Amino acid sequence: LAVHPDGSYEGCLGGGPALDRAAAVHVRDLLLAGRTGTAELGTAGGLCGQPLTLLVESAADAPRLIIYGAIDFASALARIGSFLGHRVTVCDARPVFATPARFPEADEVVVDWPHRHLAAEREAGRVDSRTAVCVLTHDAKFDVPLLALALRLPLGYVGAMGSRRTHAARERRLREEGVPAAALARLRSPIGLDLGGATPEETALSIAAEFTAARYGGSILPLAHRPGPVHRERTTVP
Repeated sequence: LAVHPDGSYEGCLGGGPALDRAAAVHVRDLLLAGRTGTAELGTAGGLCGQPLTLLVESAADAPRLIIYGAIDFASALARIGSFLGHRVTVCDARPVFATPARFPEADEVVVDWPHRHLAAEREAGRVDSRTAVCVLTHDAKFDVPLLALALRLPLGYVGAMGSRRTHAARERRLREEGVPAAALARLRSPIGLDLGGATPEETALSIAAEFTAARYGGSILPLAHRPGPVHRERTTVP
């Protein structure tokens, strides 16, 4: 059974149309995450009253990491994003900073205004729920129009660098731009988790940990403090 991201499917499992429809619905989260794993259909969807275990193999492009702001932190973030298997884009409106030589681990380095670049990516269908957008520009003339757009898109993660004072000023400007409260609540700012580090590499690690947890629905708790299995491989449905 081949299931597409929009929920449509081709082929069959051999148990009838109802089983195929149930399977297409219940494996969608794994497919959207680009993951391979198993999903269990309970007795209501199984054969002969028995549960059915499905092997789900995802064939998807690499998730995207788009970094806006060609600063030193961006270089470290591009490295760790590439290491994690993302297709990495670095974008900055300043050609002197946005150069392939400064970001050799990035798949592409783009010179453009951030909001204009993201709008073009949206129109081309190149961003989705697995896309992480990290705003490191530290400049309201770049940040505000970019975030006003990003927070309205169905992206997997939107984070912005800056102090709490910068975040408060940025939020005020975004509200003035008409960004609704529900969209503002999606903004991860100040960006990253509190790991205690401060170097570009340590900051990049904290950002990558945050957008990885957002992608998989992680608790961000130490495993030693979280009950249950260490690995949450299986998706079980009634």
